[in-house]
Amino acid sequence: MAVRRCEWARGELDIAYHDEEWGVPVHDDRTLFEFLILEGAQAGLSWSTILKKREGYRVLFDNFDAKKVARYDARRIAKLLDDPRIVRNRLKVESTVDNAKAFLAVQKEFGSFDAYIWQFTGGKPIVNRWKSLKEIPARTVESDAMSKDLKKRGFRFVGSTICYAFMQATGMVNDHTIDCFRYREVTKRLARR
Repeated sequence: MAVRRCEWARGELDIAYHDEEWGVPVHDDRTLFEFLILEGAQAGLSWSTILKKREGYRVLFDNFDAKKVARYDARRIAKLLDDPRIVRNRLKVESTVDNAKAFLAVQKEFGSFDAYIWQFTGGKPIVNRWKSLKEIPARTVESDAMSKDLKKRGFRFVGSTICYAFMQATGMVNDHTIDCFRYREVTKRLARR
C-alpha cells in the first residue's frame, strides 16, 4: 500500500523534507534563523527551488550563524550576489544581514529567539485538522501578529504569508492533512511532550 503524504510533497527533496522536517517543532535558535532566512528567500519562488539551494545557503551564510551573518559588509554581500548557489536578489541578501542583527537583538531581549517566537502560539503547536490542501490558509491571526511584531523589530521579508510558512516549517502549526502519515506521527510526538 502506498504511503499517503500531503499533496505538495512530490519531488525527491520535497518528500525528504516533508517526511523528516516539515511540521516538527523546532526550538533550536540556529535552525529557527535558518528557516526565517529560507522562507524570506522563497518569496515569489517555489519551496523546491529553495530546497535545491539550501546547502548553498548553509555554506555561504556560515551555517546560519547569526553573529557571523550580522557582520557581513558590502564586499561580502557583493560576493554572495555573484554566487549561483543562492537566490541572487539584492534585497533578499541584504535583508539576511539586517535580519541577523534583529535576531541577535531579540535573543538579547528574550534570552533566545525560541522564547520570543513561540509566544505567538502560546508556547505550543497549533494542531489543525485539514482534509485537503485547499483548506490550509495562507495566513492566520497568529502569523499576522508575528509579522507585525517582527517588522516593528526591524526584520524584513516577514510578511504574514512568509510567517505562516515559517510556522508550518518549524512545527508551530501542524498542517499535515489528516490523511497524511506524518499527521499522526507529528501529533503523537506532541502528545508525548
